[in-house]
Amino acid sequence: MSFEVKYSDLGGRIGKLNTAHGILDTPAFIPVVHPVKQIIDINLLKRIGFRAVITNAYITLKHYGDDARKKGIHRIIDFDGIVMTDSGGYQVLEYGNIKVGPTEIAQFEIEIKTDIAVPLDKPTGYGLEYNKAIEYVNQTISNVKETVEVIKNNRGNKDEEIKTIWAGPVQGAEHLDLVEQSAKLFDDMNFKLMALGSPVELMEAYEFTKLSEIIYTLKKTIPSKPIHLFGAGHPLTIPLAVALGCDMFDSASYILYAKDNRYMHSNGTSRLEEITYFPCSCPICNSFTPAELLDTTEIDRIIQLSIHNLYVLKKEVNSVKQSILDGRLWEYIMSKAHNHPNLMEAVRLFKNFEYLEDGTPLYKDKAIYFNEPYDQYRPEAKRFRKMVKKYIINNKNKLIILYPETIIHPFYTSKKFVRMKEIFSDVEVFSYNPYLGIIPAEISDIFPASQNIISVENDSSSFALNYSTFIDAMKFFLKVNQDKNITIIANEFMKQIISYFYSQKNIENIFNSNIKIIDYKEKSRYEISEIQ
Repeated sequence: MSFEVKYSDLGGRIGKLNTAHGILDTPAFIPVVHPVKQIIDINLLKRIGFRAVITNAYITLKHYGDDARKKGIHRIIDFDGIVMTDSGGYQVLEYGNIKVGPTEIAQFEIEIKTDIAVPLDKPTGYGLEYNKAIEYVNQTISNVKETVEVIKNNRGNKDEEIKTIWAGPVQGAEHLDLVEQSAKLFDDMNFKLMALGSPVELMEAYEFTKLSEIIYTLKKTIPSKPIHLFGAGHPLTIPLAVALGCDMFDSASYILYAKDNRYMHSNGTSRLEEITYFPCSCPICNSFTPAELLDTTEIDRIIQLSIHNLYVLKKEVNSVKQSILDGRLWEYIMSKAHNHPNLMEAVRLFKNFEYLEDGTPLYKDKAIYFNEPYDQYRPEAKRFRKMVKKYIINNKNKLIILYPETIIHPFYTSKKFVRMKEIFSDVEVFSYNPYLGIIPAEISDIFPASQNIISVENDSSSFALNYSTFIDAMKFFLKVNQDKNITIIANEFMKQIISYFYSQKNIENIFNSNIKIIDYKEKSRYEISEIQ
């Protein structure tokens, strides 16, 4: 198997997964198709733009048997694209067990020439008590070991050997140590693709925070290998999963939602009977009004609504891909997060996920946006503050001026900077802003110091306290430069920061007599003690 990453942003990656039936461009949504009772024309899926589907090997075996072995899975479901098969784990989750073992299923998946196969697993689901979860994970591991033996036994047999990609089925759900254990084991067993199981119930309950923690645990364990996320078929889940590092995801949501009269849109789902106007221009929404669609027969309504839902899912994946290409995945995921509190809560975890910085380009063609306090944690800002910290430590100048960032970028080209250097030839000038912290003028042209657009809310007397990273940066700056003469040109933001320092009784004394303030607004000079 080969997986080539072309572009990345945060944990999101645009890549190419090589399979026996073509290249799968990732991120990719893979629709679930029923091998026997599929009511949506599978060729329509391809016309909409889906190059891969996933179907159930267990159902295929029980219904078609030797006919499937003879024809192969592609002919059975009449699809000439990429076919992935689930081994029957969903049935295990629903019914507790199936009457086929891991060896038989694995051999069958090889014989039907599936492109991407999953060993028979024992899904832990969500809410399973720990000891039971251990039992299920161990059963999955045992099944996988049996599957590996089947794969080995088929090597060298020219009639049976095909380029099937096997995915290691990582289980454990909210028990993160079990997720990590499974991932490490399957990584050691040389699985090239990981399939994260059991998140369906989490997503149905909008437990996006827990889902994020599970993906993070898997991602930090196997940072580079592609990840398939089972059961992710909600417009809000897809951008979150991609941003965290999932490359593929599947779901039957498009038809399950349709059966429940649920209409997908970019920010979630709505009941069909509650819609007056369709906010979409897909062929279905252009052909029907909501009332007209409700007036059709049940089966027609399910088909039409399923097709619409597929268009929405396809659009969502394309939007995420374009955001990665544009270097705007952070902006995109934040705009999504504002549509549901649970999703916003999940995005709040991003500041703790260091690997998101690894996937974010060092430089971007477009300016990044700082819209709200949480944007101080975006990887570009975190990376810049780390770089500046080293610069500040090595600064030898005895005279320092701190000046509010201007609209002129880079700062050293502004008239104010030029004038200061004319007056003080030996001065070291720094600008500052709430998101990037302290910015040395000499490197104010380095991304993203000059490549950003800022929106700062200043209608609250305590708004500056929302910028904890700036407080930390300012504290470090003053501590390192205690032996130097510092003049701070203080705007309202900086005044609040300084007042905050003085309000902390236990804070170390980082101010000294060498620090003076110039009020940026009033243009009057005064000692720092006067603003206490």
